[in-house]
Amino acid sequence: MTVAQALAAFTVAAALLTVTPGLDTALILRTAAVEGAKRSILAAVGIMAGCFVWGGLVAFGLGAVLHASALAFTVLKWTGAAYLVWLGVNLILKPRDRFDVAAGDSARAGSDTAWMRRGFLSNMLNPKIGVFYVSFLPQFLPAGVPAAPFMLGLTAIHVLLSVLWFALLIAATRPIAKALRRAAVVRGLDRLTGGVFVAFGLRLALDRR
Repeated sequence: MTVAQALAAFTVAAALLTVTPGLDTALILRTAAVEGAKRSILAAVGIMAGCFVWGGLVAFGLGAVLHASALAFTVLKWTGAAYLVWLGVNLILKPRDRFDVAAGDSARAGSDTAWMRRGFLSNMLNPKIGVFYVSFLPQFLPAGVPAAPFMLGLTAIHVLLSVLWFALLIAATRPIAKALRRAAVVRGLDRLTGGVFVAFGLRLALDRR
């Protein structure tokens, strides 16, 4: 896989994963609906800062693993592949019937810094983000490419896609929130994302690099 192919594949996969409803989407929708655009933007800044922290930890940690031990990378590869397949199968077989927008946030007060901190902590305290980065980023690393800077670049792509998605959420809070309350929409997104997880998990398992 060339660098261009890796970037293209990651962008497509990350775009789908970005629009799949989760805790970050709930936080932005809830904040935009109740607190207004400014505070939702601040929360989004905090979330994106959290993504960069996770991406940096994974990039430099995996870079060290790749450099130091082929065995450690093999263990990491199979663990990540198993996790992605397990998560994907569960999303396909047991998709959610609803997405609770109101679960994203309940506090109404706080300074600008407090709202950024709220978004940052909601991202950093979600272990699924870290596990996802560890499982997902390695398979888009072309052979011979330095791990840390390339994975940081992938993280930047994910953050950019998140910026676009959060901007859309804030601009069209009510119709998007309404759509995400429809069982068919939530089930469809979960199953589509599950299929992506299974496909990339199998791809990671079969990677002989």
